[in-house]
Amino acid sequence: MKKFSILSIFFILSTVASFACTNFLFTKSTTTDGSTMITYAADAHVIYGELYHWPAADYPEGTMLDVIEWDTGKFLGRIPQVAHTYNVVGNMNEHQLAIGETTYGGRKELYHQDGAIIDYGSLIYITLQRAKSAREAIKTMANLVKEHGYYSSGESFSIADKDEVWIMELIGKGNEEKGAVWVARMIPDGYVSGHANQARITTFPQSGNTVATSDNIDDIFNKEVTTVYSSDVISFAKKMGFYPQNASDKDFSFSDSYAPVDFGGARFCELRVWAMFNKITDGMDQYFEYGKGDIKYDDKGYATNRMPLWVKPNKKVDPKDVMDLMRDHLENTELDMSKDVGAGPFGNPYRWRPMTWEVDGVKYCHERTTSTQQTGFSFVSQSRNWLPDEIGGIIWFGVDDTAFTCYFPMYTSATDVPYAFAEGNGDIMDFTNESAFWVFNQISNFGYTRYSYIHPEVKAKQDETERGFLEDIKTIDKNAKYQYDQGNKAGAVQYLTSYSKRQGNAMVDDWRRFYGYLFAKYMDGNIKTKVPNKKNPKVEQPGYSNEYYKSIIEQTGDKLKMKE
Repeated sequence: MKKFSILSIFFILSTVASFACTNFLFTKSTTTDGSTMITYAADAHVIYGELYHWPAADYPEGTMLDVIEWDTGKFLGRIPQVAHTYNVVGNMNEHQLAIGETTYGGRKELYHQDGAIIDYGSLIYITLQRAKSAREAIKTMANLVKEHGYYSSGESFSIADKDEVWIMELIGKGNEEKGAVWVARMIPDGYVSGHANQARITTFPQSGNTVATSDNIDDIFNKEVTTVYSSDVISFAKKMGFYPQNASDKDFSFSDSYAPVDFGGARFCELRVWAMFNKITDGMDQYFEYGKGDIKYDDKGYATNRMPLWVKPNKKVDPKDVMDLMRDHLENTELDMSKDVGAGPFGNPYRWRPMTWEVDGVKYCHERTTSTQQTGFSFVSQSRNWLPDEIGGIIWFGVDDTAFTCYFPMYTSATDVPYAFAEGNGDIMDFTNESAFWVFNQISNFGYTRYSYIHPEVKAKQDETERGFLEDIKTIDKNAKYQYDQGNKAGAVQYLTSYSKRQGNAMVDDWRRFYGYLFAKYMDGNIKTKVPNKKNPKVEQPGYSNEYYKSIIEQTGDKLKMKE
């Protein structure tokens, strides 16, 4: 079996504006309030964190839509516009449909398709403007790439509405054929899933009442159906030599055929999913060696010790829990990045790129954790089926590194977004202190310098602010629902729009002041504390840890030794 190295994928991802992202998926019965939730971190060193908005609109027959590649801004072509599009805020629309993604790349033979118009970013945002439910989204996505070709490499998509959560994995056919092959599976209620730049769907049901294919795509609207796939997903793999011609169809694995997992796919990608699973369920120790990159293969080249696609958690989560799951650095594992020499004297769990390097002919790597410095934006979507769509959908949105950001509640029926997060307010090379992205980057980059002192203060500020928002929305929901029940839907939407804009802008103002507090307190290596009724503050200079001083002595010998 021919394998495409995930390390090669990461080289590609580091040299263009593609993303290396993380998605976690939570079904209704896994959350404390019965909402569905998905997470997404858009991680790239050149992405600017801002909150996209497409207002609902009507179009005359014959209108064409320009398709612009999300990564690069390249014009790809035009497709027919639909008569009506839905309001979209970030990666969630007015009907509580949310979509996230992670790029897994896959077989390099399938990377490019001449004449293709739909890239993965356009696939998300066009679908959000056209679909009301997860099932309708899957049909829309399948039809878009079938009709207009697929421009990008392999992608995993998280798709959630107010009742269901799905994972869909898709890869183009290269220049062999137009379009893409794909598999979509509904996460069983009561289970959680995740994906992080490695395709995860392996074998899947291929017949029975719970299965539909692209040949009968409308069967997806039968609620018994929990697996849907392109009818040629196996035959195309055989044609391309990714799966043996004489092998049984029932043993076919999408991921192992189209995106075989290797060391990089496990260590840099699957390990992030493992870290989340490990925090919410039992028995994940058995998959730790796999997550570290020790993979076992069968005679087809299929990995035999992979993690399951979904697991049953041993506790329910609320939005705050999910936010914090996105802030992982492999703490309390043997790969904890705050514990080795690379963490420096202040336990910094970050490593600057490149992620892999070589010394004396031996290759080494840094860990790639869920929380990472290059995040442009991230979110936790929350879809709540007990509320009208105008009130039920919230996208908890943040910019920059998840460990240093703060999420605020953005209702997805809103007709406008906060200026601090709006498109056009600064960009990746134009600093403005009015932009949330730049405010939070100031905090995080200052925090990296003395992580063990500064991050605990950031964490306390996060907890206070985010828990405050969670309390706020109880009242906001109630007030909006009252207006809605009185027949004033427009008034309810305007109320939620005003709330979201006000809170988003106020939060950035608050955290801008917080940065000033941190900078004044920790500048120049000191820790300063105000003293009431005195001009000068108390100044502490705690220095380094004893372990770090010992490491200095080990490297310098007697060079720094003081003489009597």
